[in-house]
Amino acid sequence: MQPEYLIGVDVGTGSVRTGIFDLRGSMLAHAQHEIQIWRPGENFVEQSSDDIWRATCRSVKLAVQNAGISTGQVVGISYDATCSLVALDAQDQPVTVSPTGNPEQNVIVWMDHRAIQEAERINASKHQVLRYVGRKISPEMEPPKLLWIKENLKETWKRAAKFLDLADFITYRSTGIDVRSLCTTVCKWTYVGHKASWDAGFFEKFGMGSLLKHEKIGSNILPMGTYIGNLTPASADELGLTTSTKVAVGIIDAHAGGLGVIGIGFNSVPRKSSLEEILALIGGTSSCHMAVSREPRYIKGIWGPYYSAMIPGMWLTEGGQSATGSLLDYILKENSAYPAIKAQASERGIGEYQFLNEVVQSLKTRAGKGLEITKEINILPYFHGNRSPRADPTLRGTISGLTLDDSVESVALRYYATLQSIAYGTRHIIEAMNAKGYRIKKIHACGGGTKNPLWLQEHADITGCEIILPKEPEAVLLGSAMLAAVGAGKYPTVLEAAVKMSALGNRYLPHKKFSAYHKAKYQVFKKMYEHSVNYRKKLARF
Repeated sequence: MQPEYLIGVDVGTGSVRTGIFDLRGSMLAHAQHEIQIWRPGENFVEQSSDDIWRATCRSVKLAVQNAGISTGQVVGISYDATCSLVALDAQDQPVTVSPTGNPEQNVIVWMDHRAIQEAERINASKHQVLRYVGRKISPEMEPPKLLWIKENLKETWKRAAKFLDLADFITYRSTGIDVRSLCTTVCKWTYVGHKASWDAGFFEKFGMGSLLKHEKIGSNILPMGTYIGNLTPASADELGLTTSTKVAVGIIDAHAGGLGVIGIGFNSVPRKSSLEEILALIGGTSSCHMAVSREPRYIKGIWGPYYSAMIPGMWLTEGGQSATGSLLDYILKENSAYPAIKAQASERGIGEYQFLNEVVQSLKTRAGKGLEITKEINILPYFHGNRSPRADPTLRGTISGLTLDDSVESVALRYYATLQSIAYGTRHIIEAMNAKGYRIKKIHACGGGTKNPLWLQEHADITGCEIILPKEPEAVLLGSAMLAAVGAGKYPTVLEAAVKMSALGNRYLPHKKFSAYHKAKYQVFKKMYEHSVNYRKKLARF
């Protein structure tokens, strides 16, 4: 009998990635294909669902080719994606969501902040569904974006027959069956998961009742990993697979990462109480911080509690930082020393961040000091607002302690201080979670940041938590493959797949000797927010 394989597909912000896994969670091969992004104005970020599907097909074909397996060996496929909004007409053709009117631009990307005012109006209503989003809905969620479309693109609002989360669009394109994920709808659309229903009054309050009346946002909502159907002949041909491949309900990309790491270190399915000590941290362009509990926990400024949105039968609490990897990229590149950094890293055949880490270490050695080399520079990392626990997308970043020095060393110092500030943000989120009943002691981490040892050690030292990495670094792809395994009937539950298909990697223990310094810097971190609020108040009348 031939071995069987699973495909996990991750539709990220800038590319589609595909991984081929065996039933024990080992990755045979992977592939990637870039996707296009438009930015037609400030706070506007758009994509094309057709372009994303083409990139998905190319990525899957190349991954299968790289794995050297036959298409008949692929028993299951599932997808994760950013929580972006897709608009289609009655013939499943793209409908523009852009002020440019270009029909190809039919996806509002998760990071798009055009709907800040609409989010503020929704929050001012204090509607009961807001209890499940930390009492404040974000412009990164779908209802504010839908309200913006209704009021600014009336023809789109009229023509659109379906609005889908991106992961649900991909499963729909694969099967021809309109099934929505419990994860996407609960986390980003205000679906009331524990009651298995939409709150019609919420949509009617904002003149969007037609979305439910005409089933434009879905009525068939199923848990992640549920078998939907097999690939259609058309989608199988485009993906380079066969119609024997089963498709499972998908998930949001960060939540796929949560699945990919939460089970590491367990030999068998754990007690649910044990999971309440774990934070799943998924780092990328932004970062997500997810914890699960047996009972709902209402935490101001932190999304959730979401019922069965990651682990079926448990409540998900989701913190996050809107700019982490993207903030480090900004600090790296927006300065006159960047060409020199790029050239020196390239000359040595290493990555730019590895190069900066070495410069940081050199600065410590030269100064005869440790991490206190950052004591003169403090950073508030809210360059794209704060997702949690401040829950204010209008906040801005602050850098204190700048000089006229434009050397490579000065950039390395700002980079180091930025990395620490991101970790202080994680500490702030954990602090808010633990104040409401969590007992977080360990961080199971994956994503781009986990490839940087300095990032990992600073997070361990600043949060006081042990950082645990999965053996499989592509944990987001693995999380989707786990759902594919459940949908293909290879594991009975998502949690069992999460345990049986994951393995323990490296650990980073916190250094307690640095706790006093970080306590002081963390106090400065909070003071900087208070100061920024005071500055706004003084200038609010202008």
